[in-house]
Amino acid sequence: MKTEDKGGPLYLDPKQPLALRVKDLIGRLTLEEKVSQMVFNSAAIGRLGIPEYNWWNECLHGVARAGVATVFPQAIGMAAAFDQDLLYRVGSVIADEARAKHHEFARHEDRGIYKGLTFWSPNINIFRDPRWGRGQETYGEDPYLTGRLAVAFIRGLQGEHPRYLKVAACAKHFAVHSGPEPLRHQFDAVVSKKDLRETYLPAFREAVKEAKVEAVMGAYNRVNGEPACASPTLLTKILRGEWGFTGHVVSDCGAIRDFHRHHKITSTPEESAALAVNNGCDLNCGEVFQHLLNAVEQGLINEETIDQALARLLKTRMKLGMFDPPEMVPYAAIPFERNDCAEHRALALEAARKAIVLLKNQDSLLPLNKEEIKTIAVIGPNADYKPSLLGNYSGLPSRYVTPLTGIRTAVGEEVEVLYAEGCKLNETQKRHWGELPTSGFAEALAVAARADVVILCLGLSPELEGEEGAAANSDAGGDRSTLNLPGVQEELCQALLATGKPVVLVLLNGSPLTINQAQEKVPAIIEAWYPGEEGGTALAEVLFGAYNPAGRLPVTFVQSVDQLPPFTDYRMEGRTYRYMTAEPLYPFGYGLSYTEFGYRNLCLNPQKVDSGNWEDITVSVEVENRGQRAGEEVVQVYVKDVEASVPGPRWALKGFQRIRLEAGATKQVKVTLDRRALAMFDQAGNCWLEPGQFIIYVGGQQPDERSRELTGKEVLAGELEVTGSAVRLED
Repeated sequence: MKTEDKGGPLYLDPKQPLALRVKDLIGRLTLEEKVSQMVFNSAAIGRLGIPEYNWWNECLHGVARAGVATVFPQAIGMAAAFDQDLLYRVGSVIADEARAKHHEFARHEDRGIYKGLTFWSPNINIFRDPRWGRGQETYGEDPYLTGRLAVAFIRGLQGEHPRYLKVAACAKHFAVHSGPEPLRHQFDAVVSKKDLRETYLPAFREAVKEAKVEAVMGAYNRVNGEPACASPTLLTKILRGEWGFTGHVVSDCGAIRDFHRHHKITSTPEESAALAVNNGCDLNCGEVFQHLLNAVEQGLINEETIDQALARLLKTRMKLGMFDPPEMVPYAAIPFERNDCAEHRALALEAARKAIVLLKNQDSLLPLNKEEIKTIAVIGPNADYKPSLLGNYSGLPSRYVTPLTGIRTAVGEEVEVLYAEGCKLNETQKRHWGELPTSGFAEALAVAARADVVILCLGLSPELEGEEGAAANSDAGGDRSTLNLPGVQEELCQALLATGKPVVLVLLNGSPLTINQAQEKVPAIIEAWYPGEEGGTALAEVLFGAYNPAGRLPVTFVQSVDQLPPFTDYRMEGRTYRYMTAEPLYPFGYGLSYTEFGYRNLCLNPQKVDSGNWEDITVSVEVENRGQRAGEEVVQVYVKDVEASVPGPRWALKGFQRIRLEAGATKQVKVTLDRRALAMFDQAGNCWLEPGQFIIYVGGQQPDERSRELTGKEVLAGELEVTGSAVRLED
């Protein structure tokens, strides 16, 4: 059904209600035209003045794959900042650049892939196993941290306008998806209802219910037998039914084809397309939905169901202002000059600074005093390697600052900087003409011998870890079979330590490394992640004391893969800081500073609360900078249920704030705990607030033995009592 008014078609009238505009447009389309709008490269419909539109776009840590853009640290690095405000501001800047680029491209009639306003970011899967190559794309292993950062990032991307989205964000991959990469097209992730609700779904729940994310992307794998992109449990019961999601669902790329090719749950493309749409998947990144025409003829799906899916897609496009005059859409006026501007580069630098984690600083080797150093040796395969600034799903910086460049700029002409690559990232075999993987050691040792200090840049690169098919030199289809430093990097480190020169180890990587020997022998260790376009500047500022590091690990660094359950086991038992009982190399939430922070006067108000007459609990604590240098601290609040009726986490993060304190200053920090912060999940996946005793831990780290050993610090602990009877909470 189509209607007209004096001003023309209703779907082009911004004064009309959104639902009416969508209905009017659908009524003007043939079935073939409807289907053409349900694939990622939606066709133009000339007779209605609708241009082609490509839904596929990425902005994990900056506008990706669309030319020059500001490149922020990889997502795992931004997670290490433990800073919700930072993620919001980064998201807002990315959306500004997205708008600037999109409208400029459209003026040149370029509407191709990676040029639209629908972004398939963020990736909020739980980094449950450090071998997963795409863990770098996530916010780490903790559901609470992931959820809070996801909400901030999504809000930054989508903007605050009452009518229009700045861009449309997409929470992916829904759900229970974190490797192994080579098995993803046929793998069935078997998960208990408790683990599903307690670990794998909370961040998606917050993205939908709190951030109002516009889109959700399904995963490749099955979940308990159901393909994620056609799961009645995930898409119908939970996402739309329980959480009230009103946006659209997009498949991962090629995931619908997997139904019949690899999962073998359907026999034909028509069956696969119908299964997906009937169960709530609206958009196909792929081509299988083109078979919906035949599926209708075969009686596998009706046109009304197709209309329902299409309505969700058209609503998103209208919320982006695509059917309105540009002068009505404030975001359409963002000029192209906002892309890659100086202000955005400054934010990339701030993010890179905040992402850096100081893992070790024996005898306060850092920060280095430039006035006392004559020669620095910068050595290693990541010292001047641009890809290791970026990570995967990145844009193209207009200027790269590698560690070598950043250090040279920071010390100027007064200090000599010598450079040697030392070795390749992952070579272990003799080359064709006989060159050994250790052939660069001699040069490295020569420059080290002539230096006062060695800055050794090791780690990984997006060629060694990432998505299936993208990480060309991965030894496990994108994943890693070992967590050790690849190639002969370990041998290079040991050779340089043998010179007796002080060594600062800098890691550039997107996932944990088992650097046990380095932790034992290297005096200072910095985790820089894939730090983005200004990574070298941020690193130099930390090395020479212009910036005091405060990042915290968003993922546990284990001592060995032997501490991990099998990769394909999706049970949380033995995984992440919440359930791992083995001693890690570095714990979740760990990170050092150049100054000393103290905690006192922990107060819980109230200390006793009735489950049926709930009032939120205010956790307050005074934090003092007891050192001689200004710095930032990440205040962390963990909750332990002492009397849970079913086994649960040892303790779990339920609050955090990143604060800055001048030397000698004190600040009171307050964190609010709601009912869900104290809730537990039973084996059926139900969420309960139970009466009993709880311990609230507050400090700059976890309350575990390894953190105490590494920092020499304790955390504060307060007791909280919940009275009354068990109350089931809505999930």
